[in-house]
Amino acid sequence: MNIALASDHAGYALKERLKVLLDELGHVCVDFGTDSEESCDYPDFAFPASEALARGEVDRAVLVCGSGVGMSMCANRVAGVRAALCSSVEIARLSRRHNDANALCLAARFIDGKTAFEVVRVWLDEAFEGGRHARRVSKMAAYDRSRSR
Repeated sequence: MNIALASDHAGYALKERLKVLLDELGHVCVDFGTDSEESCDYPDFAFPASEALARGEVDRAVLVCGSGVGMSMCANRVAGVRAALCSSVEIARLSRRHNDANALCLAARFIDGKTAFEVVRVWLDEAFEGGRHARRVSKMAAYDRSRSR
């Protein structure tokens, strides 16, 4: 799978560790930055990664900032992106099964490395259930289409 990675300064260290994990799992990472822990603005990295996801240039996106909130707010402004801020394995699992989340947001300041790695693994492996959930995801897609006119 091709995966967009992006972070701000607070998420940089975790993003770099996730790059190694994703490589070990056989995924191709496209790093949208940042490239250091120097203070920066999360929209500068969240928007390009999310837009690449929406255009189909990558299959999924993993976005990391201090709280995960800023990245998720930016990602969910991009039509076609369904970003989920996940702090546990169960939330990650449900975000894929029920919401077909295509972007995972992580809170670097509030999640330990071991949990973050397990959240990412589960989120990548879990499939969308469809069924009654497909109707709901379709409504989000219809809303996106109506706004882009």
